[in-house]
Amino acid sequence: MLLLDLYCERLGPEAWAEPLNAASNAGFLLAAWWSWRTLPSRVPAAAGALRVLAVLMALVGLASLSFHTFQSPATGLLDVAFIGLFNVCYLMFFGYHVLGWNRWVAGASGAGFIALDQLRMLCLPAGFLHGSGMYFPPLLVLLLLSALARQVNRSAADLMLQAALLFMVSLTARTLDRPLCGIWPYGLHFVWHLLNALVLLQLVRAFAQGACSVIGAGTPRRD
Repeated sequence: MLLLDLYCERLGPEAWAEPLNAASNAGFLLAAWWSWRTLPSRVPAAAGALRVLAVLMALVGLASLSFHTFQSPATGLLDVAFIGLFNVCYLMFFGYHVLGWNRWVAGASGAGFIALDQLRMLCLPAGFLHGSGMYFPPLLVLLLLSALARQVNRSAADLMLQAALLFMVSLTARTLDRPLCGIWPYGLHFVWHLLNALVLLQLVRAFAQGACSVIGAGTPRRD
């Protein structure tokens, strides 16, 4: 089942009916490649987590590419699922490696994020802000992590705050994709992709920066 009315750019059922929306997912793949090649060697103790995040970034891009090429409920589910998985993993990894949470607290934070998202589904209608309401929980958690990180590493916190501000801009572009379609027929969803690739890159950089300072300082773990 093809959902033709989701994005401004798509006007037909053809696989390449959203060229900008599809091609812009290359941003996620480039961010994933750079993260994989550059960051794990800087923080060996958190290299596994950094590689997982890099793989998830690539999967976010590939799932989004599949959705904007072969649009269907199945590819749409993949698109949302990998975004959600990145969010949960990032929260747990950041809590454990940067904020010093033990494994139980880090795991509970991931469950808490899922519960928050379920609460969002109960409180907000499905079409709220053209579907952009589903990204309110990640934004809220990102702002909270940025505040908590400031107690540990100011540089990491600044990177996270920059990512949060950039995410607000990208979320605005996503929300205005349909309303501005009559003015700009290509839509703004591709801007959402490109900016979000930068958001995820900033987040992974913030994680590496924070983990490096904590591990380098010899902060004791309580697992």
